Amino acid sequence: MLDWSEIVLRLGVATLAGGLIGLNRDLHGKPIGLRTLGLVGLATAMIVLVSNQSVDTPRISDATSRVIQGVLTGIGFLGAGVIMRSEHHFRVRGLTSAACTWLTACIGIVSGAGQWRIVSVALAITFLLLIAGGRVERRLHHALGGKPDAPRPPGSRIPEEI
Repeated sequence: MLDWSEIVLRLGVATLAGGLIGLNRDLHGKPIGLRTLGLVGLATAMIVLVSNQSVDTPRISDATSRVIQGVLTGIGFLGAGVIMRSEHHFRVRGLTSAACTWLTACIGIVSGAGQWRIVSVALAITFLLLIAGGRVERRLHHALGGKPDAPRPPGSRIPEEI
């Protein structure tokens, strides 16, 4: 069983690495950023941690493993339904919401496996990323001279992505 520091380290590094890749994409004007890829890195690290825990103490049966695979594949379709493309300026919206949908499925899987330490750390990192990540991303975007977002059309009712 992993101790708290190892869980924080593994999930934190995955989130940070994903976030840095997302920041790079954002700086190059791509429709994905720090929060979105940070969440994806966190979610995948959670699943790998649970898989590794199962090797030491078999808690996930073959049938459960197949269910998990189906959930992770299927939830992608649900997340895809959240993503919208605006006809104006080819803007893509909802990527962070789709990543949250996928992360929520991963949290459900990890909770079902009874890995409460992993869930606790992942939730703390998730809320930190969602609450502060947007501000950090905007500041870094401005400080590092990223490409500006396409202007929103006048009277647009498309909300900024959360």
